[in-house]
Parts: sequence; C-alpha cells; structure tokens
Amino acid sequence: MVKMETNPLVVALDIGGTNSRGEVLPWAEGALGTPIARASLPTPAGDGDAVLATIVALVHDLLDQLDEQGREQVEAIGVGVPGIHDDETGVVRLAANLGWVNRPVARELTDALGLPVYLCHDVTAAGIGEQRLGAGCGAPDTLAVFLGTGIAATIVSNDKLIRGGMLHGARQPAGEIGHMPIVLDGLECACGQRGCFEMYCSARAFGRIYSEHLGVDPEGPEGKTSKDLVDALPHDPTAREAWDLATRYLAHGLLSAATVTGPSRIVLGGGLSAAGEVLTDAVSMHLKEMAKVLQVPEVVLAELGPRAGTLGVALLTLDRLL
Repeated sequence: MVKMETNPLVVALDIGGTNSRGEVLPWAEGALGTPIARASLPTPAGDGDAVLATIVALVHDLLDQLDEQGREQVEAIGVGVPGIHDDETGVVRLAANLGWVNRPVARELTDALGLPVYLCHDVTAAGIGEQRLGAGCGAPDTLAVFLGTGIAATIVSNDKLIRGGMLHGARQPAGEIGHMPIVLDGLECACGQRGCFEMYCSARAFGRIYSEHLGVDPEGPEGKTSKDLVDALPHDPTAREAWDLATRYLAHGLLSAATVTGPSRIVLGGGLSAAGEVLTDAVSMHLKEMAKVLQVPEVVLAELGPRAGTLGVALLTLDRLL
C-alpha cells in the first residue's frame, strides 16, 4: 500500500487484442472524476516484448498530458489484461494473444515506469465498472456477462467481488462461465471440453446457429454472423427460429450461473449486447419459462460501452491503494 494524496490520480489502462486505451482519472470525495488525459495505441499481436513497450509508451503519452503537479499526484497504474494471471503477484500465467507466459508483467512495468503497477482481469474490470457506475448500480448482487468471441462474467455478491480461490499457489479465477458445460457431450470447445456455454451462446455461436438453420456452411462464404441474424429478425422466419434457439441456450446457461451466484440483476455486455432489447426481452422470457426455483433476476444491457474496462481498472486499482 502506498501513501495516498488528498486528491490522487490513477492511470487506468485497458489492453485489448486490437487496441490499448488509457485514461488518467482523479479520485475525490469517494468518486471518480472526469478523465484529465486520454490516449490509445494499437496492440501488437502475440509479441510480449512489443506489448510491454506499447504499454510503457501509452503511459508516457498520458503522463505527458499532465502538468508537473498532476504527474506528482499519480499514485499508481492499473492494467486490465485478458488471460490467466495472479492479481496479487502480478504474474501473467497465460495471455496467448499478448505473447505472455509466466511473465512478471507488473514488476517489469513498475521497473520501467517507476510507479506501482497493479494487474486485473479485463472482464472483471468491465464488470466492476458496470456494477458500480453503470447498469449494475444499486444492485449489490450482480452477474455481469460479456458476450463476444468468448464469454466471461464478473460476479459481485453483497457488493464484494468474487475472485475465486487459490489452487497450489495460483489463483483459480471465478467467472469463467464461458467454459461452464451446458450440453452433455456437446460440441467440442477449443479448451478441450465439450458442451461449453460459449460454444452455443457467443457471438460466433449465434452466427453458426443461424447458418445451420439456413443450411449453409458456417465457415463458408455464405456463413452468417450474429449481426446478420439480428438484422434479419424483422423479415426472416428462419432467423426468428434460430434466434429463439440461441437465446434459449443463453437463458439456460444464465439460469445455471444465476442459481449458483444468486444475482438480483444480470447485466449483458460485449458485442452481442448491441442487439439491444430484442436480446434482453428474449432472455427474460426464456428465463421466466425455465426457472422453477430461482426468482428470475432483472436482465439489463450494459451502459458504459468501451469505457467500462478502463473505469473498472481505475476502481480496482483504487481498491488496492485504499
């Protein structure tokens, strides 16, 4: 823990597969203020050293936007990254897209930048952003689910983040519901399991289900995307059939996760959430049909967009400092 200034600043970075973005945010009177600096850079693909260099350059870009007093008020740097890592030690066990394997990223960045650096999972950060500042506000028990190429979730119970336990000295992360089996002996996932949630409910899976309903090869030139499916709903009965099946799978997986975690609100984010209320309405309807024991949670859309991760990183970093 470092000594906190009266009005500290924190640098918050969200390292994505394509772009890395950052903000400098003030903390005053128990709340985040308006960012006083912003910057972004492309993320190099699969080159661990180049990604670290990009992060260092991004931080310098942000700090260069501050005056001398502002730079002195920066207390720490938070970095949201994908993959498997230990938040406490700052070691990334595996982030394949970033080229990191068992790498002490937090220590390397601290040495390069001269400020404390804290890591957090990018989805955890986005979920915390939504729970505290976005669609989850006012709901102390929240399941924030992000539906994109894969699926992951942030679990908050009684306003406390559920991080997971420790297994042989390494963190066993909570919220990896994309690899929660929902179909016995179902489709094989890239992880090696069968029937994983994300094989049926990711954005890619929605496109595959629509393609199969149309009788076309999902991987071929006529293969459909989840956006194609949503766009076709008003005029294509086949699309509506595919949508009904895909959202039933989604509701089934969410019901399983909610039965374990007990949320009063489910927040849906990620690329698939761009479908809007047609998604939340379908999921809510199917949940009400399926649930016999669980009181069906409210299902809402994420509100913060691409800033959810950066804001969540800032909040988690401040949690560490405070």
